[in-house]
Amino acid sequence: MTWTTRQRFNLTNEIASIRSGEGAPVALIHGVGLCADSWGAQIDPLAKDFCVYALDMPGHGQSTAFTDTPELSDYVDRIADALGTIGEPMCIAGHSMGALVALEIAIRYPSMCLGVAALNTVYRRSEQARNGIKERARALSLTDTNDPTPTLERWFATDTSSEAANACRHWLTSVDPSAYGAAYRVFANADGPSDAGLQNLECPALYLTGEDEPNSTPAMSEALATQTPNARAHVVPGAAHMAMMTHPDAVTRALSDFFHRCIEA
Repeated sequence: MTWTTRQRFNLTNEIASIRSGEGAPVALIHGVGLCADSWGAQIDPLAKDFCVYALDMPGHGQSTAFTDTPELSDYVDRIADALGTIGEPMCIAGHSMGALVALEIAIRYPSMCLGVAALNTVYRRSEQARNGIKERARALSLTDTNDPTPTLERWFATDTSSEAANACRHWLTSVDPSAYGAAYRVFANADGPSDAGLQNLECPALYLTGEDEPNSTPAMSEALATQTPNARAHVVPGAAHMAMMTHPDAVTRALSDFFHRCIEA
C-alpha cells in the first residue's frame, strides 16, 4: 500500500489528529520520528467499527513541539489532555515510544482507558541495549537532518527499499531534527512502566511485538504480560519493529479483536 498524508484536525491547539469512522473511540499513537500516517494500514479497517483518532506526537507531523526539554510525562500529559477532549473512555494503542505513552496514560488516567495495546514496547533493556540507544541519542544532530539509514536497517533489515521503508525514510527526514532528538532522548532513557504501575493497571492490556524484533523483544512482551493483571502477549510471526506496516493484516486483526473485547465487556 501507499502511506499518504491524510487530512488532520486539531484535537487541541497543540495536538493534531487524523479522524475516521463512527462508533466507540480508539486512539493510535505512533513512535519516534514517525507520524500518524504510519497507522495508515490500520485506520480504514478499524474505522469500519470504531471512531479512529490517530495522533501526531508533539513535534511530529502537524503537532506543536515542546519549547523546553521534555520528559516522558510531558508527552503523556499533553496527549492525555488532547484525548480528554473526546469526552468518553476509549481504547488506546501505541507503537514503540507511543506504546510507552499509551501505557502511562492507562496507568495515570485509568478512567480514560478501556484497554491499552502496546506494540513493540521496551521493558527493562539489557545493559548493552541501553548503552547502544543512548549512544545513538547522543549522536543525533539537533539542527540538521539525520541519516535514517541505520534506523531503517534496524527496522527493516535488508528490505530497506520497500514502500513501508521508503515511507519511514520520508517521515524520518521530514521531522524537525530538534523535536526528533528530544523525543529520541526521552525514549532512550525510558525502560518501561514501573512494576507497581503495571501491577495496578486496571484495564485489559495487549502486548504485541514481532517474532524477529531485536529491541522490543517477544521476551519483553511476555514479561510485561506477566506483570499486568489482565494482559496477554501476542507475537506476530516473521515481523520486526514495524509490524503494523510490514504485517498490517495480522496487526489490524489483533487490535480489532482486542478493542471489541474491551468495549463490549
